[in-house]
Amino acid sequence: MSYVAHDESAFAPPAEVEEVELYHPKTWVGKYVWSQDAKVIAVQYAMTAMGIGLVALVLSWLMRLQLGYPNSFSFIDPSNYLQFVTMHGMIMVIYLLTALFLGGFGNYLIPLMVGARDMVFPYVNMVSYWVYLFAVLLLVASFFVTGGPTGAGWTLYPPQAIAQGTPGASWGIILMLVSLAFFIVGFTMGGLNYVVTVLQARTRGMTMMRLPLTVWGIFMATILALLAFPALFVSAIMMTLDLTLGTSFFMPAIVSMGQQGGHSGGNPLLFQHLFWFFGHPEVYIVALPAFGIVSDLLSVHARKNIFGYRMMVWAILAIGGLSFLVWAHHMYVSGMNPYFGFFFATTTLIIAVPTAIKVYNWVLTLWRGNIHLTVPMLFAIGFIFTFINGGLTGLFLGNATVSVPLSDTMFVVAHFHMVMAVAPILVVFGAIYHWYPKITGRMLNDTLGKFHFWVTFVGTYFIYYPMHYLGMMGVPRRYYAIGGTDFIPASAHFVNEWITIAALVVGAVQLVFLYNLVWSYFKGKPSGSNPWNATTLEWQTPDTPPKHGNFGAALPVVYRWAYDYSVPGAVDDFIPQNVPPREVAGRNSSKT
Repeated sequence: MSYVAHDESAFAPPAEVEEVELYHPKTWVGKYVWSQDAKVIAVQYAMTAMGIGLVALVLSWLMRLQLGYPNSFSFIDPSNYLQFVTMHGMIMVIYLLTALFLGGFGNYLIPLMVGARDMVFPYVNMVSYWVYLFAVLLLVASFFVTGGPTGAGWTLYPPQAIAQGTPGASWGIILMLVSLAFFIVGFTMGGLNYVVTVLQARTRGMTMMRLPLTVWGIFMATILALLAFPALFVSAIMMTLDLTLGTSFFMPAIVSMGQQGGHSGGNPLLFQHLFWFFGHPEVYIVALPAFGIVSDLLSVHARKNIFGYRMMVWAILAIGGLSFLVWAHHMYVSGMNPYFGFFFATTTLIIAVPTAIKVYNWVLTLWRGNIHLTVPMLFAIGFIFTFINGGLTGLFLGNATVSVPLSDTMFVVAHFHMVMAVAPILVVFGAIYHWYPKITGRMLNDTLGKFHFWVTFVGTYFIYYPMHYLGMMGVPRRYYAIGGTDFIPASAHFVNEWITIAALVVGAVQLVFLYNLVWSYFKGKPSGSNPWNATTLEWQTPDTPPKHGNFGAALPVVYRWAYDYSVPGAVDDFIPQNVPPREVAGRNSSKT
């Protein structure tokens, strides 16, 4: 019986660009510290991001202790609480998720998946990591300056952010803004690398429409970031000048205690527009790599080709383009013209269409697949459930008339965390469990992995489902204590206690994950070169873990797309991208 492949060709065009000789370090420091190997840089990014992410996790515990058990902890006062909220939000969104998806997974996977030796600019790639690390250290330094870190809220709205009386209104906010500026500089160096590598360094036969969806997601997210981060960059510079030199980009005339302030004529709404012009694409800078990774995890562990590959690619591109047309739905309560509210509510509903297409295609990929409930697959399925839940509450907040009464309540916090925190973090875990064998040559412990998944997945619903209830009751966010407010029933205090206990448990179980990472590195079961029987090029390297240069003496040649699983008529249930058609035919004839 002959087999039927989707996108197979016996011809691969000759290479258009000659291979560039790699720099080979001669010392341990050159290999693992000042490394130009994208794989080592990826691990550096990931370790730094997870380290600062643990700081944000502890801050969330402290916030929940105050909300669950008000005034029980003397070391948490109102100023500290606002600082915890601000630093937790900014670290998680920018310094953890963005750095992990683009700097971590982007660096490790792009060269391997496109069949390249390394990033096209290895030295610039190295510098990008060290600039990122410097930005993280600047942020951490704000904990130790006079007044502590900024407590302006993670959106850093002026005039509050730099007005006296706000926690950290001097050195705290300056270090935050300068840190963000350095982060963006570092990312720009890395981001240009990712884009140029995808466009120029693909191996023979690797057309754009044969790229794995993981690469498409990271590629589009990088383009979004290169276009959106400048808005945050100029905002940070302008607010720093308002504070240090007395300019008035964002600061209006303020009278305090009968005294005229030093500013006049600034426009605080200008900052909000600039921030959210960056801020909403930032949602998709995190989401698009997650979409791509989930697509690959589902296909591999369901042993089935991804449903509607081209539709998935175009959905990624459509989401990227539309993400720049919805930013002001974060500003419905800013006093905008109702016609503008209608426009942004409409574009918000439109962007749900390509997103829904992706959800349908994930479900159809699973339909009648040979589903293996491995740990990566559990996290991928958990992501689909969580993203659907978060997306449904987004329909509430995208509608101006419903969003206004829900603004600044815990409903917003619950929605944001389901979409922007829990869903992508589930993908991060799934991706680590999936690619850890390639990075280390060893498998993670399966029992610990399943325990980690179930406690994390169920625990996050114990946290955020009740939080929607709090929001519907009108419980405000960012409040240090609710007190005896008449319109908030006593049940709200019980719910806050429940959420706090769940948050402590979910946070603690992440230590099991970290233990699994370390224990398995030394004592985990050897994985072999391709433990998941995957088709993409990173699993076809001659060495595991891959050595510098990735593919040995010769780069692979690609003959097919990335999703040849359970091909009708084929003997094996997967056909790697670099296996030529005649070899597949030979295997079939020898086994018939």
